[in-house]
Amino acid sequence: MKIKFLTATALAAVLATTTACGSTTTTSQAPASSAASAAVTGKLTVLAAASLTETFNQIGKDFEAANPGVTVTFSYAGSSALAQQITSGAPADVFASASPATLKTVTDAGDAAGTAVVFVKNQLVIAVGKGNPKGIKTLADLTKPGLKVALCAAQVPCGAAAQKALTAAGVKLTPVTLEQDVKAALSKVKLGEVDAALVYRTDAKVATSGVDGIEFPESAQAINDYPIVALKNAPNPSTAAAFVAFVQTGPETKVLTDAGFQQP
Repeated sequence: MKIKFLTATALAAVLATTTACGSTTTTSQAPASSAASAAVTGKLTVLAAASLTETFNQIGKDFEAANPGVTVTFSYAGSSALAQQITSGAPADVFASASPATLKTVTDAGDAAGTAVVFVKNQLVIAVGKGNPKGIKTLADLTKPGLKVALCAAQVPCGAAAQKALTAAGVKLTPVTLEQDVKAALSKVKLGEVDAALVYRTDAKVATSGVDGIEFPESAQAINDYPIVALKNAPNPSTAAAFVAFVQTGPETKVLTDAGFQQP
């Protein structure tokens, strides 16, 4: 089966026409038993941080192959936007966030089932045009006169991490644009609209055709944990629990580490 993809805008439209399930189901984050696996079927909606796009696309295909009869639909966006959709009642089964802070918005609202699990970590790099035409080597270089820099907005995990790194480096930076997710910030570099952006290492690695990633030491002080959890009002709770467990299995862990994510 082909994985379906749902934009954040489309998900908001679904919210306008769909009433969230009124029952409460508690699910375990432990791997599903063989007895429970018979219930792993039907449609599954996963809301995930934009930086997980490529890896979760592959994991979704693997999950469908391992569970015939399952169709996975992903909605990728900034974690803060997804958390807001969940707390507003958007029908979804699983939330994978790029930071514990954004997931806490969901748990504080009572919308999570069970305990969230940190399944990977991610680290920032400076994304520059291929060949690094501006000769950027450090965060301080981003303050050079005339240099255009993109950051994620402060409420987005990649933006919060960027601010931690800049503070650690003692660098005050005024970006020309603040983006709502890391893919949008990276796109500005790829299109030549900015000279540099602070993005996740994994996103720079994917965009090898037009972007180089410059490592910097302060990124070690701004590493983001990625938690995942099944949602309380999940339309498909048994399959949601199975997907959370599946993401943590050996083959799928390799998918994530091959993409540049770090193990927790």
